[in-house]
This record gives sequence, C-alpha cells and structure tokens, in this order.
Amino acid sequence: MPAHAPHPDDATRIAGTAAFSKFMVVLQLIADQDAPLNIAQLAALSGYPRPTVYRILAALMAEGMVVENPRNKQYEVGPRLINLASRAWDRSDIRTTAIESLRQLRDLTRETVHLAVPSDHSMVYIEKLESPQAVRMDSRIGTRVTLYSSSVGKAYLAGLDEVHRERLMRTLHLQAFTANTHTDLAALRADVEDTRARGYAEDREENEAQIFCYGAAIVGADGAPVACVSVSIPLYRRLPDAQQAYVQPLLQACATISRKLAGPG
Repeated sequence: MPAHAPHPDDATRIAGTAAFSKFMVVLQLIADQDAPLNIAQLAALSGYPRPTVYRILAALMAEGMVVENPRNKQYEVGPRLINLASRAWDRSDIRTTAIESLRQLRDLTRETVHLAVPSDHSMVYIEKLESPQAVRMDSRIGTRVTLYSSSVGKAYLAGLDEVHRERLMRTLHLQAFTANTHTDLAALRADVEDTRARGYAEDREENEAQIFCYGAAIVGADGAPVACVSVSIPLYRRLPDAQQAYVQPLLQACATISRKLAGPG
C-alpha cells in the first residue's frame, strides 16, 4: 500500500466520529435545557432532520442516557448519565479538595455556594451547596453559565493571561439576559480589569434579575485559574457590609482550596 494512501479503516473511523459528534450534540442539548425537549425542538436546535434525531434518541434511550416521558413525548437525561456524572463529580480532584471549604463558606455566608469549572466558552457548575434560608437559587449541578454574565465566568477571565483572555473574549456572543448584562466588549473588558484589580468578581443582576453574586478563582500551582467559586444572594437580603459578609470568606475559601491543590511545597 502506498505510504500516502488512506488506510481502509479511515473512512469508517471518520464516519464513526461524525456520528458520535451528532449523538453528543443531541445529548448536550437535552442536558443543557431547564425543561425537557420534544422531537421538534431537538431537530430545530440541532439542525438535524427528524429521522436522524429519532435514531439518535433511540440509541441514547437504549443505553439509559436519555428517557422519554410517554405522556408528552419529551426527553430528559436518563439514570445512566446521571450516575456517570455523579461518579465523575465524586472523584473530581477539585471538588474533593474544595468541598470542606465550600461547606464552611456556605455556613459562614448562609447563602448558596457554587463551584464551577471552565468548559469551552462557558463555566459549568460541578458542585452546589444550598442556602439554609427559605429563598434559594434555581440552579443545579451541570448548569452552564456564560463567561461574561456570571461572577465565576468573570473571575475566570480575570485570572487568565492577557493574550489568552483577549482571544477568548473576542469569541463570545454577548447576549443580554437582563438589563444589566454586558453586551459591549469594551464594557466587559473594563469590568474584567476591575475584577483583576480588586481580586474578585461581581455579578450585579447580570445573569439573573434580583440575584447578586460574588466570585473568585481557584488557581493551580502555575497561578492560572482552574475553577471558580461564587456566593449567590437574593438582592433583598444582601447585607450592607458585603466585604465582611461575603467577599472575605469567599477569598479565604479560594485561597485555602488553591493551597490544597498545590500540595506540599
């Protein structure tokens, strides 16, 4: 066989990769939505023909990755995917290392605490500790939030080197979620610079109305951000001395987690 000739299995491998990518697109759409989706919605969001979506869903259901509600023909994540995700979160070095400090932070602030890691152009919550108070956040583990509207996202951006940060920010589609969301790149740059200067980020009702969040980064041994932590507060019960009530406990928690990740040395 000539050295430059394609291997007979190459076409099969490429086709298999393309099929797997389609499966992942549909699975990600189901996992990312706040409510279950039907066939028409999945076809519209994925851009795939309905027969293709039907075949993908049949395969995912056969493996327990997706389940169908027989009453309304809507689809949501299945028990096998939830089990796999749960095991991954339990074994996550960052989550395992952080959990004690996160609990202390939740207990000190009495507000909801999130741990998030970067994923593509967003942040994903890998841990959530609920506030003990009556009104709680409507988020869950696995929720994706944007880099530009969330405190964890802005804390992550602020921790990156200038070249990486600028390259990443230029790829963001700045969609408004509230009247306070940044939709201008210059305004986002200014906010991220402010975040760098003070050492923590603020989400001033930018991701969700009536919710104020403080966020800070957990850094690795090289000083680069590897995850971020946020404290989320309903605006009506945000305490006047925010530095003492939220910011200092948050920064202390992130510093402690960062030291633990770095290990002895």
